[in-house]
Amino acid sequence: MVRICRGLAALLVCAALPVGAAHAEAQLSVYGGGSFSLDSDVKLKEAGSSTTFKNVGWDGASTQMPPHWGARGTWWLDSHPNWGVAVDYTHAKVKADPLPAGFERLEFTNGLNILTANALYRHPTGTRITPYGGVGVGMAFPHVEVKTANSNTYEYQVTGVAAQGLAGIDVRIWRGLSVFGEYKLSYTSNDADLTGGGSLETDIWTNHFNLGIAYKF
Repeated sequence: MVRICRGLAALLVCAALPVGAAHAEAQLSVYGGGSFSLDSDVKLKEAGSSTTFKNVGWDGASTQMPPHWGARGTWWLDSHPNWGVAVDYTHAKVKADPLPAGFERLEFTNGLNILTANALYRHPTGTRITPYGGVGVGMAFPHVEVKTANSNTYEYQVTGVAAQGLAGIDVRIWRGLSVFGEYKLSYTSNDADLTGGGSLETDIWTNHFNLGIAYKF
């Protein structure tokens, strides 16, 4: 896990320092919205035993505080202006509903946080409307909130690899200012350590529906 995290950190640093940055078009974006996650299996290891809970349901809790939100920095390359690289942070949330037997809490509501390095492509149309899409890979660092009879974990952890794909439409409203809507599908591998020993593992696929504002300079 340490080697994986070091490699992902290096990847994110490289994305943050794109080739030809001095000649690139930079864009900052912030967004909010909602999400819902697919059911997933949850594997609990503690007290010398291992139990797998099949098809645990997840509530996105998007309207509860802190809300679903994200931010992205993009550099559109001067040499290939339709292509860009980006660093994207997403604060999504999930909460088991209903709770599996033996759990008093099972959620990542202070963040199923995702940080990714992304490759983006935009398709100019000659109008104010620009479709775009992209893919990214990075790391998941959720706030692990798990309580059982044997442990009570409440902390941020780097839990594994994250990946995402996205597609959206950007609409320019004034000079470098624009609004956008996008759909994003993310995957997070979550292998969390539990306080007092043991672990919890689950892979979560999440659908995100975002609206945001961006500024190019």
